[in-house]
Amino acid sequence: MSLETKIISLAQAIGADVKALRTAQGDLTSLPTTAKGNLVAAIAEIYGLLGQAGAVIDDNAGNGATSVTWSADKIYDSLELAKQAVKAEILGGASEAYDTLLELQELATGNASTAAALATAVNNRVRFDAAQTLTTAQKLQACTNIGVGDPEHDFAADYATAKA
Repeated sequence: MSLETKIISLAQAIGADVKALRTAQGDLTSLPTTAKGNLVAAIAEIYGLLGQAGAVIDDNAGNGATSVTWSADKIYDSLELAKQAVKAEILGGASEAYDTLLELQELATGNASTAAALATAVNNRVRFDAAQTLTTAQKLQACTNIGVGDPEHDFAADYATAKA
């Protein structure tokens, strides 16, 4: 093998390694740092933001504090409290018997016949806020219930009988 062939083989091997390194490092322009051309500079930038101790944990920090973070326990506790608050708001004080969607579903589907019977009962009431069409039997029952008597009674016949 000639010296030229050996140099070409070396150049090809180095080129393949450089290509693999560039592929492995990814597109540096997509880094969320101001240093986008150098991985070491980007890491140094992040390190400078975090400080030598790394991320600062401060469980007393309030919402909106962007230079510190809460501990994992504080974050978990905060999420649990928020979850309970949302649940309480949704349930609006419902008792334990009705505090899940499954229980509400079972209540609604288990009492379908009761709900239908209630709807039928409500529909069979005499209304006073709107016009209503009633059968003769329904009119008689309604009038009897309020002490009026039979609305179809023939009073003229009673008069005729009385004067005869």
